[in-house]
Amino acid sequence: MKKAFITLITILVLLSGLVMAITNPMLVKTNELDKVEVDPNRIKKDVVTLCSTTEYRNASNVASLNEAASYIANEWLKLDLKVDTQSYNVKGNEYKNLICSFGPKEGERIIVGAHYDVCEEQAGADDNASGTAGLLELARLLQKHQPSLKYRIDLVAYTLEEPPYFRTKYMGSAVHAKYLHDNKMPVKAMICLEMIGYFSEEKGSQDYPIGLLKLFYPNKGNYISVVSKMGGGNGKLTRKVKKAMKKGSDIDVTSINAPANMPGIDFSDHLNYWKYDYPAVMITNTAFYRNKNYHEPGDLPETLDYFKMAEVIKGIYNVLITLE
Repeated sequence: MKKAFITLITILVLLSGLVMAITNPMLVKTNELDKVEVDPNRIKKDVVTLCSTTEYRNASNVASLNEAASYIANEWLKLDLKVDTQSYNVKGNEYKNLICSFGPKEGERIIVGAHYDVCEEQAGADDNASGTAGLLELARLLQKHQPSLKYRIDLVAYTLEEPPYFRTKYMGSAVHAKYLHDNKMPVKAMICLEMIGYFSEEKGSQDYPIGLLKLFYPNKGNYISVVSKMGGGNGKLTRKVKKAMKKGSDIDVTSINAPANMPGIDFSDHLNYWKYDYPAVMITNTAFYRNKNYHEPGDLPETLDYFKMAEVIKGIYNVLITLE
């Protein structure tokens, strides 16, 4: 009996340790001094504009992708920022990533990326005009507040994240990550913004890839999540990002570090940085585990919560200025 009891306690301790490693629980109070102002109407304008290209901004409609790219570049140019273009060809068409940078020219860098293309015939408000709008607003905040940075920050707007090029060498993020690796550029962290605009207060509005996770995470889709795989410094980065986001915003922040083969863990641009052992996380509302408009015509600007989205951006900004 005593042996069985000890075995049970040992199993419970091991399970508790596993849950802690996966969920990274922490008590962090929002610090009003760490918060900045983000205008929900301004980020809504960005989303609406990106969703209003002549045709849907998918891989087949190169002209519309270029419309979106021009809008992104012009918003950065309005801030007197230098915009670099990383162009490449796929099947006779030219596609481009856009990059603007802050901080020192040399040394370690943080990559913050979001894709601006969509899947097939839909507007892609949450997926991923929301993440792209986040990039635009982060540039405005960095330029306005001019924080003292010990590392370089590269904001990167990617093309071709969506099918038919997802998980291929033609993804914009694959091209960018390979360039960093081939040129031996040190990367401190990569932060992927993937669907940060859709939230719900309804009970049962949040789903998970594994039913067991419902025991440890909310059943309302009213939070933002920091997602990464286990190992390779990703757990440490996840904890730092989560802590800084909680301090700098008024939104619930959860996190998960799970095996990379768990559905959803590697479903965006960050996967291409893992290939070169760069620590990377995805900031997301969990995509189709919450937003039923995912890859559907209903993914429209009016379905997003721009006030919560503003809080997400505030949290990410706090990450960028405090990451050690």
